[in-house]
Amino acid sequence: MKIPTVCLVGRPNVGKSTIFNRLVGKKISIIEDTPGVTRDRIYGDVNYNNYKFHLIDTGGIDVSKDLFNDEIKIQASIAIDEADVIVFIVDGKEELNQNDYVIRDMLKKSHKNVIVAVNKIDNKNRMDYIYNFYELGFEKIIPVSGEHNIGITELLDMITSDFKPVSDVSYDDNKIKFCIIGRPNVGKSSLVNALLNEEKAIVSDVAGTTRDAVDTEFRYDGKDYIAIDTAGLRKKGKIYESIEKYSAIRSMKAIERSDVCVIVINAEEGIIEHDKHIASYALDAGKPIVLVVNKWDTVNDKNDIKSFTNLMRAEFQFLSFVPIVFLSAKTKKRIHTLMPEVNKVYNNSLKEFKTSVLNDVIRDAVMLNQPPSYKGRRLKIFFVNQSGTKPPKFTFNVNSKGLVHFSYKRYLENKLRENFDLEGTPIILQFKNRGEE
Repeated sequence: MKIPTVCLVGRPNVGKSTIFNRLVGKKISIIEDTPGVTRDRIYGDVNYNNYKFHLIDTGGIDVSKDLFNDEIKIQASIAIDEADVIVFIVDGKEELNQNDYVIRDMLKKSHKNVIVAVNKIDNKNRMDYIYNFYELGFEKIIPVSGEHNIGITELLDMITSDFKPVSDVSYDDNKIKFCIIGRPNVGKSSLVNALLNEEKAIVSDVAGTTRDAVDTEFRYDGKDYIAIDTAGLRKKGKIYESIEKYSAIRSMKAIERSDVCVIVINAEEGIIEHDKHIASYALDAGKPIVLVVNKWDTVNDKNDIKSFTNLMRAEFQFLSFVPIVFLSAKTKKRIHTLMPEVNKVYNNSLKEFKTSVLNDVIRDAVMLNQPPSYKGRRLKIFFVNQSGTKPPKFTFNVNSKGLVHFSYKRYLENKLRENFDLEGTPIILQFKNRGEE
């Protein structure tokens, strides 16, 4: 089942970011405190009761500074096209203005489910202003205050009123689903085609589970796979990818449905910041990752894999555990190296380890390097066990989780990786006090 998408639209300074943060809540990222990844996001995942949806912030739409330029049109059309529900945020302290009416007209044409959230309604006197906003012509109008967390639960109830409870996509578990993601023009489409045209691949098209892409089932070396082709932005692809940050919307949806994320880098252009953004989306989602350096045929020194690998490791410090594959989708050179890595990282994400062995490893790690003391207290680890897979999750029972320093947490992760083959998969370390559920 497709996870619904909700977009926030509105002119600048109406409080969209505050409401966005309220709806998404505090999300502790796997890559928190990691160098090399910027923290800005235009999307998040919201879990509310038994519902889940993608939330997208489209940026402020302002027609007063310039004419209604192409970029604003693209932003608005993406918000409208992608969304199952649109939350139109207006400022409850101000009169409606030209921007509000322009946005109103666009949303009316969409025939989508629109909720008007009148923000900054934080006292009873301002409630009187709410009726002014019925002039916009939408039935669903709700007063909220993002800053004071007023009306947010009611807004969530309204957003999810027609959603179905979360359920998994109905693919067989024995078919590995992988997506090919990356910024525009890195060769995603070519890579999909090269894989499917490989002699060992037997291809059959199936209807996509989203309106955005066609998922392709194929057989490779006796195993079944499903390629989720974000590259195939088969409708309006060039428009969507013309603004890089919005191309991430499609990546996010593909990541959600994948078992493995294949992130494609263009060897010709090198690594840019947006590549790191996309990689961080997959890491945030806890998905196994393979990094692919495509267009390797354009590099003059084909033996220069070592130096490019060093560059990749320096730029993607937060993905030090991820395998790197060098290939050319165009010439199909080294194309055979990809699928074994996809298999490996997926299998690593499923691994389970004996509790006794885990405790031996952690006990040795602590003896080798004691946790730092803080105000005369020192972290004690009583017991560790594996509490989940996809990705592997390890729960540490400790005397006080407040004593866990991020550098020591990283040290423990490194020790786990040294002792167990967890290449390509993120791992989650969580700490709980004795007796805590």
